[in-house]
Amino acid sequence: MRTGIQFLGYILVFGGIIAMAGSGNDCDGKCMETANTLGEMLVVVAYGMVALIAGATILLKTAR
Repeated sequence: MRTGIQFLGYILVFGGIIAMAGSGNDCDGKCMETANTLGEMLVVVAYGMVALIAGATILLKTAR
């Protein structure tokens, strides 16, 4: 059971980091037309930070 919960924590940490890293969106050379607005980028960063903090908390609570 503890291994599954730790796996969930690792997935949340990894997903949070990936979400924050990709928050600006991929522009493919047309950056103004397809990029996220500042508000959208901040929402993605906020969700990524919440996932990162939740995953880190899970990992710290299950570590012995």
